[in-house]
Amino acid sequence: MKGTNLDIAIIGGGASGMMSALSAVKQSEKLNIAVFERLDRVGKKILATGNGRCNFSNINTSVSHYHGQVPDFADYPLKEFTVDDTVNFFNTLGVFPREERDGRLYPFSLQASAVLDCLRNELSRRNITVYTSRKIIDIKHKGSVFRLSDQDKNSYTAKSVIIAGGGCASPSLGSDGSAFDLLKSLGHRMEKTYPTLVQLRTDTEGIKGLKGIKTEAKVSLIHGDRIITAKQGELLFTDYGISGPPVFDISVELTGKKNASVEIDFMPEYDEKAVFEILKHRTGVLSHLTAENYFVGLLNKRVGNLIARRAGIQKLSMSVSEFTEVLLWKLAANIKHYSLNITGTQGYDNAQVTAGGISVAEFDNKTMESKVISGIFACGEVLDIYGDCGGYNLQWAWSSGYVAGRECALKCLKYRK
Repeated sequence: MKGTNLDIAIIGGGASGMMSALSAVKQSEKLNIAVFERLDRVGKKILATGNGRCNFSNINTSVSHYHGQVPDFADYPLKEFTVDDTVNFFNTLGVFPREERDGRLYPFSLQASAVLDCLRNELSRRNITVYTSRKIIDIKHKGSVFRLSDQDKNSYTAKSVIIAGGGCASPSLGSDGSAFDLLKSLGHRMEKTYPTLVQLRTDTEGIKGLKGIKTEAKVSLIHGDRIITAKQGELLFTDYGISGPPVFDISVELTGKKNASVEIDFMPEYDEKAVFEILKHRTGVLSHLTAENYFVGLLNKRVGNLIARRAGIQKLSMSVSEFTEVLLWKLAANIKHYSLNITGTQGYDNAQVTAGGISVAEFDNKTMESKVISGIFACGEVLDIYGDCGGYNLQWAWSSGYVAGRECALKCLKYRK
């Protein structure tokens, strides 16, 4: 395939890439638009979101849920294509929404495949060309056009290019960092990247025997003797550390921090004195038990046994009748402040999102166009904007993709006049 001529070339067939294509064609069906995806199918990462249910947005979306060197960059796109716009857009494609905890929005069928199928059907209906197994490895700006080359040495020309290739997170689902290289080759600078919305590795002694246990808890990120952030939800213990929604949430704030720790509060509904009083009452009514069974009915038994050991109970065969007030205060303290040192994360292979990316200082947030090279647009995760867990990152993909596609199309139409 030599010399394919396009109005708009979109690099990346994920959420922001597909949205930018549909936004562009909405301006004019006469535009020749093509999406290039390096995998054998577009939108694979969508299938993995929300545990396969696709948490496609959040009713609480605001710029306060976003991060990066300049998080306010997200403000205009999020207001230009809002959560209501997203819901209405997907409604027109057949996706009816379901709201769950903390404002998270899912398709009513709770099937991520439904969201992807509707997007793919709309791309087909709009006659947008989709090239799969095509990795764009080079972009050259020559005169008024861009010349693109793929891994098989096929060449394409385009009046404008939208780079929507994602970051480094979950490379098996499409994002391998190559979009960063394309933008850097065009003169853009990049902020350091880190995996985020990711499981945390911790010292394993403090979680020994807890693999697979889930419990409601508040998890705080501690750095330099200061609480950076705290989130509550279902905590999952693993063989390497901790996972679950509150862990993903606090991992966003871990970016670039060393020697951090987490503090787990197993009874966030009560302060430490109230926990002490609860334990004191249990000691009176459960004096016939041993320490091994003391927490049954209050906390997970295995969690309780680790707390007991941390509080100084050497043998779980110790009688509850021997518990002193000093020991009860130690137990209460460990229930409220169970500390684990963070040794790392599970890396990009397991991360949902990339923190960092191409500097947004070199883009106009009202158009998503480069300030370095006219005709280059970018959207989604490739830019240094990332959101909290709970649908915020997909909303950024829809919003930034919508603005990029619209403004890129309007620019192409202006050239035609």
